[in-house]
Amino acid sequence: MLSIRLARNGAKKRPFYHIVVSENDRIPTGRALEILGFVNPIATAGETIRINKEKAQEWINKGAQPSKTVLDLFKKHAIL
Repeated sequence: MLSIRLARNGAKKRPFYHIVVSENDRIPTGRALEILGFVNPIATAGETIRINKEKAQEWINKGAQPSKTVLDLFKKHAIL
């Protein structure tokens, strides 16, 4: 089964997350099928979030299930 979830990147105490599509049995930092966007929670200037809405909707239509956190982000940015 496919899931849309956050994959943590960045340095210690400076998180940066990619929104990725991956299989459930893979580890969260493992290889992703596709990167849909990013979230930068500590950004002070510029973009804090970018999501490719078309690709996200396409993966949801194919059956990928977003995690709770990603679902909240999608609702906040009117993707779902």
